[in-house]
Amino acid sequence: MKAWSYLLLLFIMITSCSGSSSSQNLTWYNNATISNITEDPDKPNEMVRVAIGISAQVFYISKKSPDYKTLIEKATQSLKKSKTYNIGIENKTNIIKEIKEVKNL
Repeated sequence: MKAWSYLLLLFIMITSCSGSSSSQNLTWYNNATISNITEDPDKPNEMVRVAIGISAQVFYISKKSPDYKTLIEKATQSLKKSKTYNIGIENKTNIIKEIKEVKNL
């Protein structure tokens, strides 16, 4: 009975930790504003080029992403209305994976 308890506890710990691995692969730009959105000249059918902030760091949104519509809507809203977001960039690829609302305290 004790062995089953330990196995169950171990299983719960493993499964609870495995769900957060995708967000650990992101670098976050908090309170960021989009300064430009253009088609990527090198891959116009695959990517959209997005510049973040005054220094215009360039990142990409994949047109093949299942979240493309949501990401491009939020990016456009940030560009047109200067709305700030927390933007998650996938490490080593410069691809925007998440755009989250900034939570005001």
